[in-house]
Amino acid sequence: MKPDDPSISWVEPPELGLAGKSYLPLFVQGLTTTVRHLFSPKKTVEYPEQDHEIPDPIIYRGVHRLNRDEQGRVKCVACFLCATACPAHCIDIVAAESPWPDREKYPQTFTIDELRCIFCGMCEEACPVDAIELTSLYNLSGKSREEMIFDKEKLLSIYDQTCQAEPSRTQRSDS
Repeated sequence: MKPDDPSISWVEPPELGLAGKSYLPLFVQGLTTTVRHLFSPKKTVEYPEQDHEIPDPIIYRGVHRLNRDEQGRVKCVACFLCATACPAHCIDIVAAESPWPDREKYPQTFTIDELRCIFCGMCEEACPVDAIELTSLYNLSGKSREEMIFDKEKLLSIYDQTCQAEPSRTQRSDS
């Protein structure tokens, strides 16, 4: 198509008024935000002496956990949907034949590289049995890379620590 083609209709940019040409409204808007923050109460937390309060722990995305079922077994059925959905490719599962009659497979090993994880929650959303969840634990640290690779036992121990304070999604929807 050529620029002088008669089927082309050219759209002219709108004429700006005085407020549109000036930076004054944007300056006043920014100054208003600054003044509002000057007189609001301060929210400084002396971490680690004082813990940060999370407003809604249900929607916070912190350290992962593997949930247990009613019999205390790992809830995961090794379907690999969490590993497939993970954009960071930090979940590694090795499946084995299940010793229990109610499922075909279970994870023989289940590891998450917490240093590689971007805490997006895609693994939690992809899991059909709500086996993996993100908790509100945020104080995640380690002295080496190996300490930050969470295996199945460590993920289940996080469930044991947080199951009373943060029930799983299925327990929340039942009550």
